[in-house]
Amino acid sequence: MTTYNWKITQCDRLTADSFITTAHWTATATDGEYSASIYSTCSFSKPEENVDLTPYDAVTEQDVLGWCWSSGVDKEATEAALAQNIELQKNPVTATGVPWSAAA
Repeated sequence: MTTYNWKITQCDRLTADSFITTAHWTATATDGEYSASIYSTCSFSKPEENVDLTPYDAVTEQDVLGWCWSSGVDKEATEAALAQNIELQKNPVTATGVPWSAAA
């Protein structure tokens, strides 16, 4: 069974008001001895001035992941790509080597 782990590894923010402008994230899939991971970023546009923002020190990792998923990071497609990567590790369709080697 494949398990998925999403993690925010870093947030970039404005120093004036601590608005988070970019989230750096990784998604990792593990299935027994096989694993695959994806790293990417998600940028956020600052909303209008009259919108209440969550104070920086109250933001959680789940908050930022939710913002990423609602801002274009396709959770299901990412997990499907990770699963496909693991499937290719289990059942490779390509190989490397040279034909004159005994270990071809």
